[in-house]
Amino acid sequence: MKTIDPKSIPTPQLHQLLVSSVAPRPIAFVSTVDEAGTPNLAPYSFFNCFSSNPPILVFSSNRKVRDNTTKDTLHNVEATREVVINMVNYEIVRQAAVASVEFPPEVNEFEKSGLTPLASDLVKPFRVKESPVQMECKVQQILPLGEGGGAGHLIICEVVRIHIAEAAYDAEGRLDPHKLDLMGRMGRAFYVRASGDAVHTIFQDMEKVVIGFDQLPRSARDSRILTGNDLGALAGMAAPPAAEAVEALRQEDFVAPLLAGDNPVEALHRRAQQELAKGQVELAARLVWLAAEHPSAVTLHL
Repeated sequence: MKTIDPKSIPTPQLHQLLVSSVAPRPIAFVSTVDEAGTPNLAPYSFFNCFSSNPPILVFSSNRKVRDNTTKDTLHNVEATREVVINMVNYEIVRQAAVASVEFPPEVNEFEKSGLTPLASDLVKPFRVKESPVQMECKVQQILPLGEGGGAGHLIICEVVRIHIAEAAYDAEGRLDPHKLDLMGRMGRAFYVRASGDAVHTIFQDMEKVVIGFDQLPRSARDSRILTGNDLGALAGMAAPPAAEAVEALRQEDFVAPLLAGDNPVEALHRRAQQELAKGQVELAARLVWLAAEHPSAVTLHL
């Protein structure tokens, strides 16, 4: 491991280390207005959802490293205490990048980016019509995190109205990540598209006690075949497979060749890994526990 003291490197280099490591990050496309009502639109990736009751979003507007000045967004939220946070999907990500340019305060980024301002219900800033999710917010607190270039201002926002495109819902009335097609920010010029093959379903019931890694067979934990993710799927089960279910596998036609090979334990682990890839956790568990009963596995750990 390379060990780094944050105080020993220049701020721009530290910034890139942080944003490249803490990634991907959601993008808040923040709409504000100044005292005269001039619109401003800028993307921020120091952003996340921090509470659902009350509904709280938090983003940070950092001081510029080169001259320690602050951005128009910060000036506007200090003046009006209102924002709209729009989510950035694939269809508008390049337009959002245009809005990240540091235009003079009097310039309207809606016009520069080609995006459409839409009147909000409860706050003065405009929504981005093309965004699939638009959240009107009241600013609760602004917390300065430092005084030097690169220091953030944590802007805590309470959501007072949410607008979501109907096309983003699935047939069951839930938001579909593939239809939302959101973008995430990484280090330097890298982004990630949160749809298609990039989306993985990992279900873990957090309210039920699970067996954990320590209750897996020793032969599984020491396996040269099963990965940490494979073992994690097994460790997340509520209970080990029943002994009779494990024993019943011996009668299955596909198991006999595995047991008859040169390395039955690894052969069973490979088949278990294949079943895990298909989501067949129970069958995979039975194979793993069967492998643990093989004489070669038992002898190895005596």
